[in-house]
Amino acid sequence: MTQNLPDDAHKRLSEMRGSGGQRKLFTSDLSVNEFLLVKEAGFEPAGLVVGSSIYHIGFQMAAWTKNQEMEVLTQALYHARELAMTRMEEEARELGADGIVGVRLTSKRMEWDTNLAEFVAIGTAVYRADGTGAQWRVGGNPFTSDLSGQDFWTLLKAGYRPVGLVMGNCVYHIAIQTIGQFFKSIGQNVEMTNFTQGLYDSRELAMERMQAEAEAVHAEGIVGVDLHEGSYGWSPSVIEFFVIGTAIVPIRADHHIQTPQLVLSVND
Repeated sequence: MTQNLPDDAHKRLSEMRGSGGQRKLFTSDLSVNEFLLVKEAGFEPAGLVVGSSIYHIGFQMAAWTKNQEMEVLTQALYHARELAMTRMEEEARELGADGIVGVRLTSKRMEWDTNLAEFVAIGTAVYRADGTGAQWRVGGNPFTSDLSGQDFWTLLKAGYRPVGLVMGNCVYHIAIQTIGQFFKSIGQNVEMTNFTQGLYDSRELAMERMQAEAEAVHAEGIVGVDLHEGSYGWSPSVIEFFVIGTAIVPIRADHHIQTPQLVLSVND
């Protein structure tokens, strides 16, 4: 289903895919080295695929002396990213791709309305050159991965493959110090336990949700995990933790690891 894609996207993707099995042109954000390694791994680039969503971030009240998750905001940011990812995957399906590599998720607040934020997912759709791509898809959908071309090649050579990009997030309100706590800490080395616990809990919730997504696709593990933190113009005591990584599964029993080579850079 591609009803969420604009007409211009359908036209661009149709021109790239061509007809009669003859693809006309591909676009890619892969570097030269990444492009060549993806080809050496048995894949061909189909085209650059993009998905976006401009989302209105809602409002939620919180008790200023209480650590708590802002569930309304958590759900809003997750759904916005999910919409962007879904549309990127829809573009990949239109190209007849078997997967997407080098996926990047970005976000920015809109200048004309600080309650709006745009979420963008972008990556390079690829397909198996030998026509065996169906076995690389997950539930009939292209796999997604934020691995670079080099990491993708290394992973396949070692006997693993990506099954999907998995993510988790948590928007959390950190309790503000009471007057008593403030005076007790003046001039002392002392742990701020409410701050510690709040940030610890929020990271754990985000990690737990990412792991649940990996378990849902029967992954053996997650590689390239990256944890971000940020705010979208909320109160200084409200922060989001967002974690993302690539879930992988083995494709053979033996895992031959390539011997690392020493490379000496000649750059300053």
